[in-house]
Amino acid sequence: MRAAPVPVALVVLVALSAVVLGRVYADPLLTRLMVGAAAGSVLVSVAARRLPSWQVAPLSVAALAGWTLLSLRLAASHAALPGGLGEVAADAAGNAIPRLLTAMIPVQPTPDTVLLPVVAAWLAGLTAAEVALRAGRVLLGYLPPALLYAGALYVVGPNAEPAVGPTVLFAAVAAAGLAATGRPAGADAADPVAGGTPAVRAAVRLRPAVASAGGLAVVVALAALLAPVVAGQVDDHPVDPRRYVEPPRVETLDENPLIRISGWALNPDQRLLDVRTVAGSTGGGPPRIRLAVLSDYDGVTWRVGATYRNAGRILPAVEPAPGATTDVVRQEITVADLTGRLLPAVPTPREVGGARVAYDPASGTLIRPEGLAPGLRYDVSSVRERPDPNLVATANVPAGDAVARVLRVPDGAPEQVRRLATQLAEENGAPYARADAIATFLAEHYRVTADAPSGHAYPNLTFFLFGPRNGGGQRGTSEQFAASFAVLGRLAGLPTRVVVGFAPKADGPVRAADAYAWPEVLFEGVGWVPFDPMPRPDSEPRPVEEDFRPQPEDPPPSEVPAPTGEPTATPPAAGSAPDRARGGPGTPVLVGGGVGGLLLLVGAVLAALATMRRRLTRSRLERGDPGGRVAGAWRELTDALRLAGRPVGDELAAAEVAERARHALTEAHAASGAATTGDAATTVTGDAATTVAGDAVAVAGGAVDELAGLVNQLAFAPGTMTPGEADRAAALASAYGDALRDARPRWRRLWWRVHPGPLRWRR
Repeated sequence: MRAAPVPVALVVLVALSAVVLGRVYADPLLTRLMVGAAAGSVLVSVAARRLPSWQVAPLSVAALAGWTLLSLRLAASHAALPGGLGEVAADAAGNAIPRLLTAMIPVQPTPDTVLLPVVAAWLAGLTAAEVALRAGRVLLGYLPPALLYAGALYVVGPNAEPAVGPTVLFAAVAAAGLAATGRPAGADAADPVAGGTPAVRAAVRLRPAVASAGGLAVVVALAALLAPVVAGQVDDHPVDPRRYVEPPRVETLDENPLIRISGWALNPDQRLLDVRTVAGSTGGGPPRIRLAVLSDYDGVTWRVGATYRNAGRILPAVEPAPGATTDVVRQEITVADLTGRLLPAVPTPREVGGARVAYDPASGTLIRPEGLAPGLRYDVSSVRERPDPNLVATANVPAGDAVARVLRVPDGAPEQVRRLATQLAEENGAPYARADAIATFLAEHYRVTADAPSGHAYPNLTFFLFGPRNGGGQRGTSEQFAASFAVLGRLAGLPTRVVVGFAPKADGPVRAADAYAWPEVLFEGVGWVPFDPMPRPDSEPRPVEEDFRPQPEDPPPSEVPAPTGEPTATPPAAGSAPDRARGGPGTPVLVGGGVGGLLLLVGAVLAALATMRRRLTRSRLERGDPGGRVAGAWRELTDALRLAGRPVGDELAAAEVAERARHALTEAHAASGAATTGDAATTVTGDAATTVAGDAVAVAGGAVDELAGLVNQLAFAPGTMTPGEADRAAALASAYGDALRDARPRWRRLWWRVHPGPLRWRR
């Protein structure tokens, strides 16, 4: 009995680490498993105290393996994870540390988030028991539980309130264990009062017991009183170890699934999912299934921009908006041909079973870090909100830093798009009226086509909104409709985002034809409200010009004032010829003045065109972010080909455009070289002219290939362009344009500089 307090103290000290760490877990399963590990490790050492020391460690490790496997099985069952025990254990062993440090708070007790704490608790208990009980070094035996306790505090970091109570209890238990160790057996034989009467012996032993109890009480009281005061003097928050571990990452198709809409539209029968609604109301039709929420736009691509944290079965709850009606929808989803990592679910998911997931609470987007695979089956319970339409119609929109992300409009927004947004905002004052006006404008003036090319950068949206109908403009997929709504909404002061998902017509297969993108607007006190800018079936779109006429930048000339006098029935008699001659200039002067005025007008127009062309080139090559400048350089190259009579379509890849550009330059210089050789006034021979032309073709051809490589990098790795690469793209585009222009006849070179085509062609 004399040695019993030490094992008990060790179990309590290790268990207190479980209490501290359990504060960031969703339920007490981890605490129970760690307490079991603490008790098991100490009891094994106590039971094997008569065995040689070298036999205790293997025996305890074998018991550790059994308790760990039991803990993993309990955690897997608790989280409803599929797979055998071996598969679960291997996955947890390989990913325990990064998943624990990237898990979302509160942490769900899953195999990968309980493995490390359980093993650490067992090893701390084993080491402490061997040092304190077998070696008799009680104070040194407290070191492993103290290190485990400090590690638990570090992992929790600033994600929970200060653990004042457990810390005070830790110190009290440690002091009690030291005070209760007593003297070893056999010491009474050497005790000078051992031969005294029982009363004398009791009095002698009572004094150190009272002193120990009093000292323990003083230590505990000081810790309880001074610990909060000392902690309050510390201004810095604890370091969060999660900032040192990178959360799960996704690839480009998962970061911007909006670009997949056009591909799915071309393969409408492709089977992506199978859905079965287990519970929940289906009033108003089957619910939309959300794949991803895209909140960030840089003028080229929409991106999710999420920070995914490993989550368990239960996801964080979000309070519904006031006045909104909610219902729980539970579905069983089986993956077919859908690829990537994004996990479809009805918004907003609250519980996921059958798959390990990572979650972004800001957007509600789910991923499966291992990626989707055919046959993957999982069930998801979601809380579907329906906002009160009476509140939406009168609600305002939030502003400030909290929503700056969904209000940001990147530099370089086309002027036509800005004017359209301004026109729609001026005609509709309330936020909901503005959003509804944008949706109505898009639905009434544009056409849905499955073969529309993918793209939602500024040039793509400008062509979609204002391009000629007979040239492919004013038609698109839900990608262009949703992206146009979101950009116009932000220009009109509305916080918007784009959502990609599916709109199934019933339970069963979800095919590529059900893929859909829609915009959402954030209203104060209501939340995110979806809008539908898609045209109604079989509706004929009206011409854009009927409802939108771009206002000129300069004010129009004033109209001729109306006459003030009443017109007479008979006009006054005309004066004689001499009178007319005396009253004004003669015919030669009028003709000469008219010709001169016409020449001045033509010159002014040409000068204005040249100035506007130079401004356009500078805006493309010198302004905006690096990605926009590279796109502008590519537009300069395609405009040069069009000016040379060699236009290229948007359906061609960058390498194919580069190939055509080289052929155009070769043929142009070949024709120019033949003309130069036959010119009597030339100062070089035909061979020399051919050599010069060949050098120009080689240099400019290499420039085209390098520029095509930069464009491919922009398309497949957006956001990675550097200012140096943008400067290089501008130089390459200028070199090619100069080489192609110089191969033209002199008068065509002059016309090249003032041609109005690039000003009205799609940018």
